[in-house]
Amino acid sequence: MEEEKKICGLYMRVSTEDQAREGFSLPEQKERLEAYCKFKGYEIKDYYEDAGISAKTGNLRPEFERLKEDIKAKRINTLVALKLDRITRSIYDWEELMKFLEKNNAYLDVVNDEINTTTANGKLVSRLLMSVSQNEIERTSERTKMGMAGAIKQGHIPNNAPIGYTRENKKLVIDYATKDIVKRIFDLYHSGKSYKTISNILNEEQVLGRTNWRDTSIITILENPIYKGDYIHGKRTQHPTYYANVVEPIVSKELWEECQVQKKKNSRSYMRTLTYLFLQKLECPKCGRILGGKAAKKKGKEYYYYYCHDCKLTVKENVIEKYFDDFIDKLVEYDNVVNQFFLPMIKTNFDEPADKIKKEITKQNEKLERIKKAYIEGVFDLKDYNKEKKIVLESIKNLEEELKSDEICNHLKFTPEDILLKRDIDYLNKLKLNQEYQERTKTWKKFTREEKSDFIMKYVDSVKLKMMGTTTTVDEIFFRESICKPFNELYESGYIDTEEFALFGNVVGKLRVSHYLPEEKVINHIMRLKQYYDVGFTEATYYVQKKVFYFNFFADNRTIVRIFPLEDYIKNDPEMKEEKYKFGIIYIREKDEFQMVDVDAAFDYIPDESNTSIIYQNGKEPVEVGVKAVGFDIKNQVLLQ
Repeated sequence: MEEEKKICGLYMRVSTEDQAREGFSLPEQKERLEAYCKFKGYEIKDYYEDAGISAKTGNLRPEFERLKEDIKAKRINTLVALKLDRITRSIYDWEELMKFLEKNNAYLDVVNDEINTTTANGKLVSRLLMSVSQNEIERTSERTKMGMAGAIKQGHIPNNAPIGYTRENKKLVIDYATKDIVKRIFDLYHSGKSYKTISNILNEEQVLGRTNWRDTSIITILENPIYKGDYIHGKRTQHPTYYANVVEPIVSKELWEECQVQKKKNSRSYMRTLTYLFLQKLECPKCGRILGGKAAKKKGKEYYYYYCHDCKLTVKENVIEKYFDDFIDKLVEYDNVVNQFFLPMIKTNFDEPADKIKKEITKQNEKLERIKKAYIEGVFDLKDYNKEKKIVLESIKNLEEELKSDEICNHLKFTPEDILLKRDIDYLNKLKLNQEYQERTKTWKKFTREEKSDFIMKYVDSVKLKMMGTTTTVDEIFFRESICKPFNELYESGYIDTEEFALFGNVVGKLRVSHYLPEEKVINHIMRLKQYYDVGFTEATYYVQKKVFYFNFFADNRTIVRIFPLEDYIKNDPEMKEEKYKFGIIYIREKDEFQMVDVDAAFDYIPDESNTSIIYQNGKEPVEVGVKAVGFDIKNQVLLQ
């Protein structure tokens, strides 16, 4: 029987990564295939070349598809290629090709792999070789992914550096010249500005010299997790990988998350004129879904509700808010501590920000010199020169302001002892300067709905509800760990107090209690307090089993400012087996008033810890006292005259 004549189509493919690889260029493949066909006595009918295309599943290869159509039309009966991986790297695709060739009475001849599917053995060998090839590809892919993961965790982000970042030694680092633009965009959006409004503001100010800011530019920035320090690799694939805390963040995770919630709110049909205090915070007690918000107006007053559409459950907002009444004002006080102390303390803990800012100022000045040189040499005309110069000078101005702010922060050097002192002075101000205190202090009841909503968004992570019969009540409130953790650490260290009920003989009252502090810290604290108020100190006994506290508060109409254990009983007596504990008491008498002439000092400053002498005001003569400003935007150091 005469052997069927082989009418061939020569298939050649080169991907982008193959371009520089020896032996894989299209001309070289063609030359070697022609020599092979001449040796085998094959007739060459046509040439099929796919350039710059990978053999991955799903990639469209026009010439390969044309070759298959020619096989169907019986123009050719043999596909000749140099290597298996020129045709495909997938076992699935290979099996599909085998079925296609068998159906159309066609063959495959692979030169380098010595595969010929005209025999059963040839088909078996082809399948084995394809399995080995795919296994090697998958192993290479795994090694690549592991290497990529390690690099990303070290800050080597593969994408281009987004605005707010730059590259140093291949790592993504903060760009101090543009980071404030990113922070401003997040702040503007969080305050209620739309994408369009923000882009209009940036265009009007020609930020970075641009007038082409668009809604999409703002959305891209707001949605990018890199700004909270995280990165998603393979975002557009079916299996993206999330990497947390791989670069220094520009905005807090809380602010970033809140902006994502705001995006969801804006994308729905909520009434833009209404503000919901607990939106995105309440979980349905039946199905666990997040409750939606709605409002009704009766007799000119708005009533707010939260509902689960699936479970037909509704809960009134004021029911939830009542559960916050017992502690919300305390949380507001803590918030003041955050604004006055934690932000400057956190700022001073950055990794040498001043050095980075100074380095960036130097870079911008060098850039300014290059622009001047380019103008002198005729590269720029005057218009372009002024435009570029304005951008650089604006960056330098912002950097210098940031450097000044950082230097003020470093000068203030707030400490946990400052927080302890400010808390007690605030308490004393409330007792002795109540009118001024009420005027200066904003309580929860004075908050607008927008301020309440922002406050809850800042501190509360979620609120878990429960059913009591047919009534919906609060089961548990989950606070944001990043905000509450510092408070817990300060409380456990003795620097923040809590209110506890205590029995004074036959009288029940509340005490401001803090944990154990070493004696020298207590003495220093009292000395600093005495510069503003003539506080006293005494000791008292607490009977552990009876839970009774004895203190003669009737003498001079004394009010307890703070009590604290004189020993670390939590450590020394964890099972509370001792009969009695000794407590130190800081108190103030009814007749004692604020000792300085300037009442503003009671609220805006605290005594400087370096001045530990006890100072009293004699008659009307003012006394000079070293103080420390407690507001970050107040002068960093003053002397009261």
